[in-house]
Amino acid sequence: MKIFLDDIRQPKECLSYMYHRIGPLNPIYNEDWFVVKNYDQFLNVICHNADVITHVSFDHDLADEHYQPEMYHGQEIYNKFYSSFKEKTGLDCAIFLKKFYEERGLKLPVIFVHSMNPAGTKNILNIFNNGR
Repeated sequence: MKIFLDDIRQPKECLSYMYHRIGPLNPIYNEDWFVVKNYDQFLNVICHNADVITHVSFDHDLADEHYQPEMYHGQEIYNKFYSSFKEKTGLDCAIFLKKFYEERGLKLPVIFVHSMNPAGTKNILNIFNNGR
């Protein structure tokens, strides 16, 4: 089972730019994915399907409040905005996923980040590369 977290896009919409991030794995976005649009849906799917999830592709911005142009001007500015959000982001989902799998001794699925938010992308990748 492949999980695609995004409030707006569908997996096939990522084909045009994900090649630059994941190279020849890019055609995976033509395959079937289970689409979830927010934090609550994400948690529900993970909790009920953890043992069969093979891939997760993260968007970062999942609510209108996350789409502020100033947030695209670097990590430091972005991080100041992040603390004011009321709605959960893809970063919150990534933190949950990693902790959930670690606590159960499960191997993490293959992780992709298809978000167009550079700071959000970096923060999500850091969860899986550097821990937290």
